Amino acid sequence: MEPINPEDGTPVAEVAEAPDGNALGKMIRDSRKEKGLTLEEAAKAANIGRSTLSKIENNQTRPSFEIIRRLMQTLDLQTPQLFVQSAKSDISGRRDYTRKGKGEHQETETYDHELLCTELTSKRMLPYFSRIKARDVSEFETWIRHSGEEFMLVISGELILYTEHYRPLPMKAGDTVYYDSGMGHCCVSTSEDDAHVLWVSLD
Repeated sequence: MEPINPEDGTPVAEVAEAPDGNALGKMIRDSRKEKGLTLEEAAKAANIGRSTLSKIENNQTRPSFEIIRRLMQTLDLQTPQLFVQSAKSDISGRRDYTRKGKGEHQETETYDHELLCTELTSKRMLPYFSRIKARDVSEFETWIRHSGEEFMLVISGELILYTEHYRPLPMKAGDTVYYDSGMGHCCVSTSEDDAHVLWVSLD
């Protein structure tokens, strides 16, 4: 039988899989403090142990994908960049796949994401489909920004990509864009139906 972490019921084998610890810990700690949550309150809301959360924030343990997802939901983290993981791996040949419509869903007030190829726990690229629910930039409390670069292909509908240092960019089906995701950015749909895009985040 697979050993279980007594604090949160997570298989120990899963706890060994994680994104870059320092960046993840800082992101979670900063988000928790911004929401005014104590370690106890955040851990309880995410259904994990207090000491587990403390260790994650201080890069003393490597959480599973499921625990990261719970924390993302608890802390209202807005970007799947949280799931981009370290490229360091001893595996020389890797493969992952996602059946149509079977990705990991993560919904925010402005986007509905479907994360793709999530079984690999050691990669620098994160592909995901998104439905752009936002219709006005006022729906975003602040710019979205995170480390790395991003590629976006508009699959259907029309949208406007707003970026911190450039004029708004109208886009329609078939258009693509590549940009520094550390630069503030956000998208809003302008077509009658919500725009659908393919995003690829690169750490």
